Amino acid sequence: MTFQGAKILRTPAISRLALAVATTLAVSNVQAQVVDPIEPIKTNSGLVAGQVLEPGVKAWLGIPFAKPPTQDLRWQPPQPISWDGTWNADRLGPECIQDLRPHNINHYFAEEPTSENCLYMNVWAPEDATATSKLPVVVFIYGGGGTVGSSGIDTYAGQEIAKKDAIFVNFNYRVGILGFMAHPELSAEQDGHSGNYAYLDQNAALKWINENIEQFGGDPERVVIMGQSAGARAVTEQIYSPLSAGLFSGAVMSSGCTWDIAGTSLEDGEKTGLEVQAALGVDSLEAMRYVPADKILAIQNETQLGVSRSGIRTSGVIDGYFMPKSQAEIQDAGEMNDVPIIAHFNRDEASTPFSAAKTVAEYEALASELYGENAEAFLATFPVASDDEVADQTTAIALANRHAKNAVGCAEIQSEVNESPAFISMFSRKHTFGGFDYADIDESTVGAYHTADIPFWFGTLEAFNKFHNGRNWSDDDRALSNDMMDSLIAFASTGNPATEAVAWELWSAENQMMMEFADGAELVSVNPKGIDWLAANPIPTAPAVPAPGRIEGVGPRD
Repeated sequence: MTFQGAKILRTPAISRLALAVATTLAVSNVQAQVVDPIEPIKTNSGLVAGQVLEPGVKAWLGIPFAKPPTQDLRWQPPQPISWDGTWNADRLGPECIQDLRPHNINHYFAEEPTSENCLYMNVWAPEDATATSKLPVVVFIYGGGGTVGSSGIDTYAGQEIAKKDAIFVNFNYRVGILGFMAHPELSAEQDGHSGNYAYLDQNAALKWINENIEQFGGDPERVVIMGQSAGARAVTEQIYSPLSAGLFSGAVMSSGCTWDIAGTSLEDGEKTGLEVQAALGVDSLEAMRYVPADKILAIQNETQLGVSRSGIRTSGVIDGYFMPKSQAEIQDAGEMNDVPIIAHFNRDEASTPFSAAKTVAEYEALASELYGENAEAFLATFPVASDDEVADQTTAIALANRHAKNAVGCAEIQSEVNESPAFISMFSRKHTFGGFDYADIDESTVGAYHTADIPFWFGTLEAFNKFHNGRNWSDDDRALSNDMMDSLIAFASTGNPATEAVAWELWSAENQMMMEFADGAELVSVNPKGIDWLAANPIPTAPAVPAPGRIEGVGPRD
């Protein structure tokens, strides 16, 4: 592969005769079976050749959607890319540079190549999809606290969605200091704004999808974006950004629907950028662009993946461009992108001081200690009559204190500002673990942990059994996953996730219900009484530790 100006030349597409020979390719963390050739597809960037992964599914893995953000393009908005010849999209692109995952944690599925040259996209489609198919499209944005994450993680693959007559897309975006740093010199060279490069990467990918997905069989008018954790925050940013208007028709936020946050000013972001420069020991932006990427990673704050490194943490900023003003100001002006939303969360991914209680006596003692004279009102709102009820009630408190509260908050803003509906859901099913002893979770006590829902949404349950006996899935697990996939595709198709098996209802102030995915799919109350009480009477002490089973490195500090 060579670069000539704005053009990329890659080895010409392999011959039809060679493609016709069934060959198993071990590429990165993907086993790709090339069964049949696929005629190159014409995109705005150039011709792209894909492959048949397995009967019924074809894929294009590792399509560049922007120029490599290296050299002078480090800390620049993503730039359009084009090439001569045919790009062979036959393997995943490298993940954006980050700390690597230990091999004995729950969400390790194989080592991935890592690079600054990482702006690549993956597309899965039904084998018979054509440019006239107009299929619904699901686009996934990974989480990882804004410092780690990759579209190449096996649980984020799209072949099972493609088998259900839909298109699935995911892509990489820059993370950490390389993805979020603002700086005065950057603002000077970029028309008064800087930072938010991760969100601009996502926006560039959505534009590429909008312009080209029809050629892969998708309908650009029916594109749902879905993000988990920091990815859910990214979906929120796209909902609030005018640059993403018209690029998607629906949005799903899993474990991170938090709207109306204050945000960081460009000025404060630039101060953090100056801290980065000082830590690198260089005297200019030009010199910062010459520093090896691993040196930048070394000064970055990280508390995930078993890493405990003090350092500098960057974040998105109100830059006057991608994010022109605060979320509150955008809401007040009625300028949010108006699309249907699903605000989703998992049952056991948050905790409060009450989570430590195991008996009624311990529970009531905590209530008295934390709420004093108000303890009686607290116990009337969250009553327990026996020790057996304590665990469920402490979980209800944690949900009303955070994730359910946040989901309802998003739905309330949606109903006030936009015309499109809001839906709320909760994943409660516990994984059935196999015999492998993970380093980062206690398999005997973990519940519906942070990210536990994702393999069910995408049908990627078997990813956990790639190297060892990670899960003992049942027919009921597979049935629930099938129903959740159908519901997600229905949402992409129509803006409503209801199906015959999942009788979803939209949330409203008069209908405070959510869909719970547990043994099946069932409508339950969001517990508005508990949410309102804790909003008026906040728990005095913040949780000291993550919820049991939280997987650090896959979820952010949201």
